[in-house]
This record gives sequence, C-alpha cells and structure tokens, in this order.
Amino acid sequence: MRERPNVPPTGFLRRALVAGATATLLCAGAGGAVAAPAPPITAAAPAATAHAAHSPYGAHSPYGAHSPYAQLRPLAALSAERLATGDLVAAAKWGTGTPIDDPAREQAVLDAVAEQAWQWGADPEATVRIFRDQIEANKVVQRGLFRKWQADPSQAPTERPDLGKVRETINRLNGELVRAIAASPRARSAPYCGPVLTGAAVLVRQERHLDTLHTVALARALHSVCGGG
Repeated sequence: MRERPNVPPTGFLRRALVAGATATLLCAGAGGAVAAPAPPITAAAPAATAHAAHSPYGAHSPYGAHSPYAQLRPLAALSAERLATGDLVAAAKWGTGTPIDDPAREQAVLDAVAEQAWQWGADPEATVRIFRDQIEANKVVQRGLFRKWQADPSQAPTERPDLGKVRETINRLNGELVRAIAASPRARSAPYCGPVLTGAAVLVRQERHLDTLHTVALARALHSVCGGG
C-alpha cells in the first residue's frame, strides 16, 4: 500500500485562511459587507514565477524562481481563479432546476486531467486526487451561493451566464493547474509543503479579497496538494 507522506495540515490551513477572512470582515465596519471575489488572475503561474525570478533574495531563496513558494503559489492562485467560476456556474444553474452535482461532467473532467497529466509528466493519481478536491470546492461555492440567494432573493443573479462558455474557461484553468502540478512534485512532497502552501494561500486570499465562503472553499481545493506524486 502506497504511503502518503507529508499530508498537509488541512485544519491549520482552513483556520489560517478563515482567520484572515474574519479579520477582513471585521475591518469592513459595521455594515458587514462581504468582499466579492476579485477579477480572475490571468497567467497566474508565469506571473508568480516572473515575480520570484526578480526577487531580491535570489532564485534559490524561499521566494526565488525555483523555490518551494514559487512552485506552490501557482497552485493556490489557480485554485482561487477556478473557484471564481463557481459563481458563474451557480448563476447559470440558478432557477433552472439543474442540480449542483453533475457526476458525468465531473468524471469527464477527471478523465481529461488524468490524460493531461500523462502528457505533462505529472502523476495521474495525484492529479486526479487534487482535482477531486477542486471539484468539491467548486460545489462548496455553488451550494453557499444557493443558500444565500434562497435566503435573500434580492441578491440572486438577474442574468444567466452561458454554462458552455464558463466550462471552456474551467477547461483552460484545468490545463494550467495540471501543468502547475507537473512542475511542483518536489515541493508538494517535501515536509515544508503544508506551511509554505498555507502562506501562499493566505496571500492569495488577501490579494483577491476573498469572502468567507470562497476562503473556506480555497482550503478545500488545496486539501490534497501536499503529499507527493
């Protein structure tokens, strides 16, 4: 039986992210406004690597181009960007009777990323494991928004996005995530993966101004990133 080393402290990751989100909400004032997700981050992996390459600490420092942080940050950033599509999927399904769970679509995604993993030199088993969490995290967002809109219909979307186009965006992000997984096996299997990933996720949460729902979903999305493969 294959041993899964260095399983990330998911509870700590969730607590760290939620604590940051709570502080943000408290600082928002008595109005209790919740920040909406920031616009999608484009080319997250190259941007993170470019930032690290110009780091004054050097390429092999904790924040350098080849550092664990530079390898793990794209996974956090792309996961947050993928979660933002959950808002659009929820809006597309709202009021149509379409269920949030879509086993056929989910299996198609898992089959596709497993094939891409082979092409990019990533471990297909680890890739599928990470994407199961990505899918569940997206559904966390959808269910949370459905509850919010059911409680207050005035906040429900008034326009329905084209679900086909949204899925095209998701497919693009899936490919970028597979490449980020393929580029980070050493960092993901190292003992420091959990703390470094948590730090990257906290910074991504701050940059994107994630509310509590999307913060909790981000922790869910990153659940299986550490552990090798």
